[in-house]
Amino acid sequence: MQSLQIGMVGLGRMGGNMARRLMRAGHQCVGFDYSAESVNGLVADGGGGAKSLEELVQKLAQPRAVWLMVPAGDPTEQTVQKLSKLLAPDDVLIDGGNSNFHDDVRRAKALAEKGIHYMDVGTSGGVWGLERGYCLMIGGPEEAFKRLEPIFKTLAPGPSGIPPTSDVTANTTAAEGYLLCGRSGSGHYVKMVHNGIEYGLMQAYAEGFDIIKNATCDDLPEDIRYKIDLRGVAEVWRRGSVITSWLLDLSSRAFNEDVELSGFTGNVADSGEGRWTIQAALDQGVPAEVLTAALYTRFRSRQIHTYAEKVLSAMRKGFGGHVEKPPVVPVKTELPAA
Repeated sequence: MQSLQIGMVGLGRMGGNMARRLMRAGHQCVGFDYSAESVNGLVADGGGGAKSLEELVQKLAQPRAVWLMVPAGDPTEQTVQKLSKLLAPDDVLIDGGNSNFHDDVRRAKALAEKGIHYMDVGTSGGVWGLERGYCLMIGGPEEAFKRLEPIFKTLAPGPSGIPPTSDVTANTTAAEGYLLCGRSGSGHYVKMVHNGIEYGLMQAYAEGFDIIKNATCDDLPEDIRYKIDLRGVAEVWRRGSVITSWLLDLSSRAFNEDVELSGFTGNVADSGEGRWTIQAALDQGVPAEVLTAALYTRFRSRQIHTYAEKVLSAMRKGFGGHVEKPPVVPVKTELPAA
């Protein structure tokens, strides 16, 4: 496979591992992060380091490719704006975070005026991607996609022992774990819906395990009270059942560490994509009852917690390393005297 050079901005849980996966395959990576420790760690592993965005760009040969793995929203926006002034025509700027696809459309148009290619890459794989690979949902110009395909192919998991559904998909990159979905914004659009579905799947598992756990409740007649081992249920479902999945694997792992999930409160955050998915459904007039209910449950979890929410928190920590945020305590305001 052709060896390429790429700059990685953001060397956190995912960005750092992505850079290392690329380096293992022989690609050259230059990394930048506001944490000097993260940069030094990449250098110690054989990569290149930069102390600023300016130095990062200077160390890359033209035409350059720079991949952003920074938090969505203002951090990504500010980084894109800075790099737009440093990059040259025919360079490629890739946003691999969880940006809103509307922002991708706007950025792609602005960068195109400077001759810079912009790509949005929905990246799924969490903290396990270094070994398992990353599912990549890509949006942007085909020219840039073809140029950087060795990068995408390396980051993706490959066939992973999963046979293609048909001869049609067997002859596409989708069977390798990466796909050019379409024009700018389409990659993050597909990733947005992916995360909306993720909310629904996680909620279904969480509610199911909660029902089984509460089969001992005093409201039931004694002859239909069941004390069932959740660890055993999760383990048997992993083998041959139609609801087998990685999320089930993570649930099983969490139960075996502590079936009561006492390390979790059940305060479940949402990272934005679930909300955007519901908004897209509203814009299109598409019913999305399950995904909407799953999102609203996360809102409610910040006020009242159930065992189901603890299961959700355990899954989020399992695939993404997400640590629960402390609940927000409302500030009481005294009314002025009459």
